Amino acid sequence: MAQKHNVLTIALLAVMAMVVTPVLAQEKTPNDPRLFTPGKLTVSTSEPSYPPWVLDNNPEAGEGFEAALVYALAAELGFKKEDVVWVDVTFDGAIAPGPKAYDFSIQQISVTPDRAKVATFSDIYYQSDKAVIALPASTVASAKSFADLKAAKWGVAVGTTDFDYVTNVLGIADAAVFDDQAGVFQALQGGQIDATVAALPTALYATAVQVPEAKITALLPKDPKDEGLGLLFAYENPIVPWINEGLAKLKEKGTIDELVTKYLVADPTIPVISQ
Repeated sequence: MAQKHNVLTIALLAVMAMVVTPVLAQEKTPNDPRLFTPGKLTVSTSEPSYPPWVLDNNPEAGEGFEAALVYALAAELGFKKEDVVWVDVTFDGAIAPGPKAYDFSIQQISVTPDRAKVATFSDIYYQSDKAVIALPASTVASAKSFADLKAAKWGVAVGTTDFDYVTNVLGIADAAVFDDQAGVFQALQGGQIDATVAALPTALYATAVQVPEAKITALLPKDPKDEGLGLLFAYENPIVPWINEGLAKLKEKGTIDELVTKYLVADPTIPVISQ
């Protein structure tokens, strides 16, 4: 009886091995069973999406820094372009805790300790300089130091990394606070404030489209409390290490640097204020 039991056990283990081995063999391939839809790389971004992150609100075209990055990453992981599926998710929806109906979200999501408690991030794919946005006639346009900047009337959106930067890095305690960035830009246009601050790519878009009468008057140091932008996954999603391998290869090849140069570089004549 014991011998028969051992034979049955061995047979069962053999069957289990036959089932498990193909599954493991599919991991880290486009047919990875851990993907939201095996065979597809499902990515969420905001609707609408803005330049320079996504051009013409059309991520499928692969133009714009984040859209191009996704397709470069997909190719590195073995996916064909047609196997990348885009879904629309708001920023608030992306950072909310809980399961995700996609593999990861990419929409300029800063990695923060609080967000990392309810979601898992990839390695950083971009960390931006900050940029001062002001009207050309403003005294801010000729500022050369943090002391000069403190003399201006500032406005920022509540609850943002920009608010923290103005308060904690520039040391401005009396900045006007608005509900959103649109309110900040309206105040700038109306002369209620002299300047605001934003990540460089946001500033590039704002001064080209949202507030074309304003300009980037200076570049500022990176925010020491802003770790940078990461791809956001459902908490403890097991594909994160695989995605990080792909990002590491893109960095090693210089692909990400090339995309930064193509989409995210400001006018080299813009002055830099560092203290």
